[in-house]
Amino acid sequence: MRIDANIGGSVDGTVGASYAELVDQVRDVEAVGYSGVWSTEVARDPFFPLLLAAEHNESLTVGTGIAVAFARSPMTMAAAAYDLQTFSRGRFVLGLGSQVRAHIERRFSMPWSEPAARMAEFIGALRAIWGSWLDGERLQFEGRFYRHTLMTPMFTPPHHSWGPPPIMLAAVGQAMTKVAATRADGLIVHGFTTERYLREVTVPLVEQGLRESGRKRSEFTVIYPGLVATGSDDAQLEKATAAVRKQLAFYGSTPAYSSVLDLHGWGDLHAELHALSVRGDWDTMTGLIDDDVLTTLAVVGSPEEAGAEIHRRYGDLADRFTLSSPYPIPVETQGRLVAAARATQEA
Repeated sequence: MRIDANIGGSVDGTVGASYAELVDQVRDVEAVGYSGVWSTEVARDPFFPLLLAAEHNESLTVGTGIAVAFARSPMTMAAAAYDLQTFSRGRFVLGLGSQVRAHIERRFSMPWSEPAARMAEFIGALRAIWGSWLDGERLQFEGRFYRHTLMTPMFTPPHHSWGPPPIMLAAVGQAMTKVAATRADGLIVHGFTTERYLREVTVPLVEQGLRESGRKRSEFTVIYPGLVATGSDDAQLEKATAAVRKQLAFYGSTPAYSSVLDLHGWGDLHAELHALSVRGDWDTMTGLIDDDVLTTLAVVGSPEEAGAEIHRRYGDLADRFTLSSPYPIPVETQGRLVAAARATQEA
């Protein structure tokens, strides 16, 4: 299992980092020994930080974790991904996500309907567009949601030899997980996911989808961006734990993620969190995340304890683990965690 980092966001708490600071983050990622970097679409565009990451490092995998598919057309997404695959010399991974209806309709002012079916078609459109650029195929994609039938030489980007980037699809619910397993090259598990949910719900769905698409598990990548609360001393760990509780309360209030709480018998918690979120009572919400919920949904402990626990929980489930933290983690602490995870894996 490879250990990755986020840049421009949660791994160091600098969502609004300048581009000079992003370059420093890439250097820190290299020093710590991560295998890849991921850029989220939260408070900035997900593609620009990866351009810097690819420029300032020649070995890291660079990927979006995630880019919002339904905020764009397949053509605009295909162009951005193609450019990054070219610039990174084949190291780019396109992570897609649907977001939720309110954000698509009210923040992005884009259409929302049948998200699983729409996403399956979106992925098919991407592959058709890349095929027209890389293989010279006539662009003739006509579906229920998207139609791409025009591509002239003037608008065809230069050919490159690295092929299309792999597509990873973020999913929590069963329908979108099925799309990932049948149409994408991998699955990005949501950070609000437990080991039990993965084993009892997600993995069986992936295995079923892979059988239907005639693929082996070795041909499919599972990425888990897990929440981690860690610190080099008790004071740092306490602050980290408080930040993670707040993040879990936010996730737990979202109806799309309620199935995870339902599996553990915490459906009433979701109802309480959602009602409080409507009123904007975030402090009370955070207080509802008790230690049992916290340690089930997040990895908590010293860097050495957290690194070992990451491997214990997810070593046989995920191919890549992305360290997610809504608070700053010092580089030295990250290094200890990554070293512990690798030592546990090699033991």
